[in-house]
Parts: sequence; C-alpha cells; structure tokens
Amino acid sequence: MTAVTTPPRRRAKVVVLGQGHVGLPLAVAAAENGYGVVGYDSDPERVRTLAGGLSPIPDVTSTRLAQLLGTGRYRPTDNAAELADFDIAVITVPTPLNDERLPDLGHVETAAVEVGRRLRPGCLVILESTSFPGTTEEVLAPILRKESGLEPGADFALGFSPERIDPGNVRWTIETTPKVVSGIDAESLARTRDFYGGFLDDIVAAGTPKVAELAKVFENTFRQVNIALVNELAIHADRLGIDVWQALEVAGTKPFGFMKFLPGPGVGGHCLPIDPVYLYWKVAQETGRPFRMVELADDINSEMPGYVVSRLERGLRRRDKALPGARVLAIGLAYKPNVSDARCSPALEVCRRLVATGAEVHYADALIADKPELSGLVRSEPTAGDLQAADAVVILTDHDYVDYDLVVDHASYVLDCRRRLPGHPHVELL
Repeated sequence: MTAVTTPPRRRAKVVVLGQGHVGLPLAVAAAENGYGVVGYDSDPERVRTLAGGLSPIPDVTSTRLAQLLGTGRYRPTDNAAELADFDIAVITVPTPLNDERLPDLGHVETAAVEVGRRLRPGCLVILESTSFPGTTEEVLAPILRKESGLEPGADFALGFSPERIDPGNVRWTIETTPKVVSGIDAESLARTRDFYGGFLDDIVAAGTPKVAELAKVFENTFRQVNIALVNELAIHADRLGIDVWQALEVAGTKPFGFMKFLPGPGVGGHCLPIDPVYLYWKVAQETGRPFRMVELADDINSEMPGYVVSRLERGLRRRDKALPGARVLAIGLAYKPNVSDARCSPALEVCRRLVATGAEVHYADALIADKPELSGLVRSEPTAGDLQAADAVVILTDHDYVDYDLVVDHASYVLDCRRRLPGHPHVELL
C-alpha cells in the first residue's frame, strides 16, 4: 500500500455517508472523540433538521447534537462535493429489498461512486451497511477501483465493520456494543481497527470481510428463525387449546440450553425482515441450493399479520359481529415498543389487511407521525370513549406510555398480541 497513514484524529477528516439510525450515532461518536466529521445524506430535509440541532432518532439527543454542532467538529450536508479530501469514508446507507423482495444495493453503489470519485492514495474506506457475504470485495471494491483508478489494498485500505445499532436501546449503544472489524488485507484490518479503537473500547477482529458479513446477517437471521418458531408454536398451541404464554414462562425457567423468544404479529424494522433474505438469496445464487429453514421462517413471519386478522375475525364472530364494517382500534404501529420507527412494521400490515376486509380501522400511536402509508386509517387516542366505541381493540406494539388499565376497563374485546393484559375474560392473548 502507498505509504500514507491516517492523520491524527484532530486533523483527520471523516465522512459518514448516511445520517440515519446507523450513520448519525457513528458520526457523533467519532466527532465527540476528536475527529472532524462530515455527515452526508442525500435527503435535504434530514440535513436541514440536523443542521438545526434537531435529532430525528432516539439514540442521539437534540441537546447532544446541538452541542456538537457548536464545536464545529460535525457538519451535516447533502452536497457531495463536501466529501472531498477525506481521510476516512464510512458507508452506512440502507440496504433494502426491491419490489420483488430481492437485495437492492443501489444505495451502496451510489455511495461507492461518490467515494470513489474523491478517493486518494492512503485513504481508508469502510462499509457498515448490512449485506450478503462478498459485498465488500465483489461489489464495493470494483466500483471504487473503477471510479478512482486506485487498487484496493495496494493504494488504499478497505474494511467492513457491520453496524449493530438497536434503535432505542439505552443499554447497548454504539459505545457499549462490541464492534466487529475486518479488512481485505492485514493493513486494512489494522487501520479499520485503529479507527474504531479511537473511540470504542471493545473491538472484535474478524478474519476476512466475508466472515464479518456472514456473522452480521446470521445474527439477525438467528432472531428471525427463532421468532418464526415461537410464532408457529403459538398458532398450533391455540389450535390445541394450550396457553402458549404460560408454556413459554415455564420453559424459560431452564437455566441452560434455552433462549426465550415471544410470539407477536411478525417482525419489523430495517433488519429482521430483510437481512435473512440477503443471506438465503446469496446462498441460492452461489450454490444453487435453497436455505430452507431461513426461507420458511421468512414465510411464517410474513404471514403473521394475516393470522392476527383471522384471530380478530374469530373473536368478533364469537361476539356475533362480523369483521367487515367493524370498528377496530389498533394500539401501536411502530415496529417495536417505545420508538417512532414504523419501517416494515407488521402492525402496519395488520392494519392494511383489516382495511382490505372492510373494517373501519382507527389507530393510536403518539410516537408515529402522520405518513402517506397511514392513509385509510383514522388517528385516534386510547381514551375511554374511543375504547368503548371500538368493536375490537388489538394491541400490536406495546408502548410504555399507553394506559393499559384504561384499555382493559373500557374495551369490550381485546386481542393482545404482546401479553400486556393477561387474565381478563374479554382479553384474548395471541
């Protein structure tokens, strides 16, 4: 590699591409520890919000952001020209699925072009975006080579360090979660480790980028598969007339060889519904064989919103009511409790399916702002009057702010997908 090392922190320029749930905490942590950081995002509205000192995510407070802006060490921008003269570039852009539910690396490819056009000998480029094994070396590296005319490893360092952000988790933050690092060669690994080691304590070195990429997608695939297992268990336990929640409590007393997962309306967020698809797609592409367990888990969790609707239909029928025309109040639309993120939320899919059946769907979620995907739904509040007016109440996401005593006191029928209200005659558990 060209004999150029990263300048000391106070002189090094770091650019972080993507200023969402992954990129913003990283940019803030690096800037607070002495790096000069440019936070690039293609969304002008997000950049204006950040520049105004308002944080759009729970893991970085607005107070913390405003203080950092005042130091001049962090600058948000939507102008790619401001990426010039970087020493370290970290790509943290989304890796979604396309309309056919296939991996879509368009954001990574676009970011790679912007970085490659400004790449200089001796720079360090790191990919944090989750993707299938081989992305760093087979997708990112060729674009950087083409745009810069430089050779990965020989002229610049290239690493992969998978993000492990859990939005809203105050215990396991970017600062406290072990950080996996890898590089395409020994020097790339060393430089990637040195960068993160400058502001994070627990660094875990993986042998190669492919090892780190596989580890990352498996972490979330592990959760997807186990959630699917307990979801299907809940379906069959209901058919057998057994309380699955009690069974899980009993099983959870085993101190070894068991991890308790809980049933629910499906999986959501940007990770669990997507990362396993990247894994089983890559396996099929490279080996010609299906990853059967992972594909089945994806199918099971994808159908859980339909199962929730069928349970509501059954519950209303037992009360001599039909789902078409019924007023249903859905409590909680975020993909998990106490966050404002509704990406890929199974709660939204439940509501869509209810609307498709002809139900009148109201929703109560004070954390979720009005969005186009909520059209057809009526924003409500879980007041006594709203609860009494509903033919059915379904608890989809159990935010802590909700007064569940009010729910149980005033609703005539509740389908509780989160076991917030066990032991009441008019409450059914999923």
